[in-house]
Amino acid sequence: MFVDRKCFPDWEIARSPIDFHDLTFILEGRADYYINGRKFTVEAGDMLYAPAGSIREAQTCKQSPMHSYAFNFCWEGPDNHVQLPFHTVTRNRRTKEIMDDIRDFSHVWMGKQPLYRMKARAIFQLIVYRLLSIAHHQEAPLVDPRVHKVMAYIMDHYSENMSISKLAAGVGLNPVYLGKLFKQNTGFTCKEFMNKVRVNNAEMILSAGGFNVSEVAEHCGYHDVAYFSNVFKMIKGYPPSSALK
Repeated sequence: MFVDRKCFPDWEIARSPIDFHDLTFILEGRADYYINGRKFTVEAGDMLYAPAGSIREAQTCKQSPMHSYAFNFCWEGPDNHVQLPFHTVTRNRRTKEIMDDIRDFSHVWMGKQPLYRMKARAIFQLIVYRLLSIAHHQEAPLVDPRVHKVMAYIMDHYSENMSISKLAAGVGLNPVYLGKLFKQNTGFTCKEFMNKVRVNNAEMILSAGGFNVSEVAEHCGYHDVAYFSNVFKMIKGYPPSSALK
């Protein structure tokens, strides 16, 4: 559910548990939210997140009534308990791109044209993606651009024969130095990262059906099926045959 909430001075939400996730962007004014008994004062520019299962209560500031965009949503399937990695209140989270997306969502939701729910869902997922990207970049250290380039090359060419020397030459580094730099930035060696990318793609192809283990191994850059099976089981915890559709 989406609400363009323009509050009257006496607006409030009665105290009650919620079985949905509440993601609210404050556009104007102020309000006091109580999430699991703890008070949070929100104002223009803030984002509030209360996960499913929270006990929620709220009331607006009479002198400065709140105007907000609120998304009340549930994850599909059995994953509704999964929480987004946001604080209850995040300051200054409104970027131009996010606000543009929210306005697009509002127009789609209110217009209710054919397929509007599908379009609205896609825009909302983009909003969450942007929020997660911001949170990730704030919490994670920046990856050296040369390492990022090598990672992108591996993901684009995972089925090809690759060596540390070839990867290093592509970014103008000594192979030994690239190995150290890659490990420092990612926590993996180049070989470990390459195997992870190859196995993830192999799992996806196997689960889609139409290919046997030998064919998938060859497609993902492994010419020894036994070695592929060992690497796959080491990373995934089960043999590639278990991923066959």
